[in-house]
Formats: sequence, C-alpha cells, structure tokens
Amino acid sequence: MTWLQRNRTTLVIAAVVLVAAYVFYYAKNDIAPSMYGAAWGYAIPLVLAALVGVIGERSGVVNIGIEGQMLLAAFAGFFSAAATGSMLVGVLAGVGTGLVAGGFLAWTTVRWRMDQIIAGVVLNIIATGITSFYLKSGEILPGVIPNIRVPLLADIPLIGDTFFSGRSVIALIALVAALGVHLALFHTRWGLRTRAVGEYPSAADTAGVNVERLRLVNVTLAGSLAGLAGVYLSMDASSSFERNMTAGRGFLALAIMIMGAWRPLRAVVMALFFGFINAVASQLQQTGGFTVPPQLTGTLPYVAVLVVLAVAAGRVRPPGAVGQPYVKKDQ
Repeated sequence: MTWLQRNRTTLVIAAVVLVAAYVFYYAKNDIAPSMYGAAWGYAIPLVLAALVGVIGERSGVVNIGIEGQMLLAAFAGFFSAAATGSMLVGVLAGVGTGLVAGGFLAWTTVRWRMDQIIAGVVLNIIATGITSFYLKSGEILPGVIPNIRVPLLADIPLIGDTFFSGRSVIALIALVAALGVHLALFHTRWGLRTRAVGEYPSAADTAGVNVERLRLVNVTLAGSLAGLAGVYLSMDASSSFERNMTAGRGFLALAIMIMGAWRPLRAVVMALFFGFINAVASQLQQTGGFTVPPQLTGTLPYVAVLVVLAVAAGRVRPPGAVGQPYVKKDQ
C-alpha cells in the first residue's frame, strides 16, 4: 500500500479544510487575516507544549508536568530579562529552566521510578508555589522579541500573512521544531529507537538500546520546548507575568497530542483548530449586536477539546509502554 493510499482520508480532509480557509479568507478579507493571525498566535505555545508531550510519550514517559514547566520558564524568563536588561538572557533563562524542570521529571520517573502522574503533579504544584511566592509586581521587559519576515513565503496569500509575515522568532521556531521532530521521529535512527523504547522497551534493550538513558535524555531535552513555550507567553504574547498565566495550556496540549495521534504535524493542525475556535469566540465578543460572556469565550477551546476527545475516543492508540517504568532485571 502506497503512502497516498494510506493517508487518503487525511489528505482529502486537509484539502477540504484548506479550500474552505481560502474561501473564507477572500470572502471576509476584512476580518479573516486578523482571525487567522490570532489563531496561530494562540496555537504557538500549544504546538511547542504538544511536542514536549509527543517526545515524552513516544519515549514511554507521561508528562503531566508540562503546565509546570511552562509556568516556571515564563517566570524565569520574564524576571531574568527584567533584572539583567537583556531579552536574550531572559530567553536563555526560560529555556534553561524548562530543561531543568524536564530533567527533574526525567530523573524522578526514569531513575527513581516514581509514578509518572504523581511526579508531574508534584512539578505543577512546585511551579505554582514558587512563581506565586516570588512574584514581584512593577517589573517591565527591556525590549521586545523581534519579528521577522520570511522572503518569498511571506508573499503567499493566507499562509504568508498568517505564519511568515511579522511573526516573532519563537513562532518560526515552533514551525521548524514541529517539522524537525516529525522528520526525526519517523526518518532517523534516533526516532526509530525512541519509538521502540516507547512501544517495546524490552525488545529495544535486547537490540542494544540503553532504554533508561534514552528516556532521560529525551524527556530532559524536550523540556527546552516547554521552556520556549513559557517564554513566548510572558515575553512575547503579553510582555508580563501573572499568577497561573499558563491557564491550563499544558493540559490542553496533552489533549492536542492525543487527538493528533502522537504525531507532531497532526498536533500542529489540532492546535490551529483550537486556536481558530478561540479566534472565533473573540470575534463574536467584538461583534456588535451579539454579546458573548467573556467567561464563556474563555471556556470554548476546552469545551471543544471534550467534544473532540469524545468523538476520537477509541480511534487512536497510545504507545504501548507509555507510563510503564522499565526495570531491566524484571524482564
């Protein structure tokens, strides 16, 4: 069976959605560009966070602590930039904090074999406590993260306006990271070993793969993407830090990962879907004559998650060994 035959349904759906997007873009050119831009802006941290979940679960480790990783990184990035007067230092601090938080989760779940759900919850609690206790008001960023325009790609109608024109560096990194993780997972030796460790760790071990080391490295390095997502929230999307500013995005990213069937590019599509729902809700809020309570507007993406998860239940299969600690002597 060829690749086109295997993915026929997905390609047909993608074509229909793309045509509908262009029809709306040209039919409602006064509001469509801003809505698409808002949808991608909302989706950027979700894409990065979903990639963290994909890498972790493809390696066999459930990462409930994405929310905490993002929150710690947002805090560290914002206040490091404010204290040093350097945006670069802030970004590096945020990404580094994500790495440390990822290392904490990896060490507790892989080396100490703590229950993975509990370890993630502990990380979230620690993040909430630290960021709330040390929060200091009145700090401001010394600048902004620069926006860039990608030549040629920015001239493509709809796609260029949405993804490649006037977007920050982090937005472009999110796209590159999604494509890079997809290619790495399905077209490299590292990806083959990672998927083997997540599906059949005993077979991978027999083939000479160090299961524990690969899980440690993957979960730790994936934390850098969570750190970048946190940096985006506090230093790009809002230029401020507030208590619990991640607002459940880490958990939403896990749902997006599941609905994307643990595949990076599908996760990007699902993140854009929920970003568009959020953009539609915001547009309804601003439309005269039709008032939507802001509380309802904020819950629409999460309601959509429940609906889509209910429809998708049983249609996707997680990696076979996800959530299961590997103990070599027991095999």
